Amino acid sequence: MGSKNKLKRFQENETFANVFQPSREEVVGGEFPLKGKWNTDFFKNDNPVVLELGCGKGEYSVGLAKLNPNKNFIGIDIKGARFWRGAKTAIEDNMGNVAFVRTQIELIEHCFAKDEVDEIWITFPDPQIKYKRTKHRMTNATFLENYKKVLKPNGLMHLKTDSEFMHGYTLGLLHGAGHEVIYANHNVYKNEGAPEEVTSIQTFYEGQYLEINKAITYIQFRIK
Repeated sequence: MGSKNKLKRFQENETFANVFQPSREEVVGGEFPLKGKWNTDFFKNDNPVVLELGCGKGEYSVGLAKLNPNKNFIGIDIKGARFWRGAKTAIEDNMGNVAFVRTQIELIEHCFAKDEVDEIWITFPDPQIKYKRTKHRMTNATFLENYKKVLKPNGLMHLKTDSEFMHGYTLGLLHGAGHEVIYANHNVYKNEGAPEEVTSIQTFYEGQYLEINKAITYIQFRIK
């Protein structure tokens, strides 16, 4: 993507009512105004709040919002030029149950209050295969503890990935730490039983993976 196109998208994001781009200083300093107030001040309803972490273009956030009009969806990503597409689509389609926040994943506890979130989706994260990158894997123990801080006690976690490594690493970590694995599938398009939300929504890159017969995996779990 050219720098001019990126700049145009950044500027357009600033005009979108469903996009929030706080500085790191604002977030860490406790100045993010929607923390604990997403339902009352933005969505203006009492519906469940669902996050998509590392949302990219926002395809899954928008897709889930269309499937579930009685839930509120928030895509989180540090790259605003990417989720511009999802934010624009949501506005064009008059979808009041979608929002996007440009911030780092590790800062979500500063953007959401305790027990404010009902579900978290992690879709196609970088598996960070090298050992020295373990701390950046979005399902490592540290990240799970951060998610637990904002999730309701029985809040659901979802991991959808094309990485067999990420799938196996996460399953092993969950079982080893005593978390509750509700459902696991190493090939959702060949094995029966995957939830509709997993198979009915496909990202652009997921379509490319499927064209080369790359298996898509999914885990649904609760953090204990």
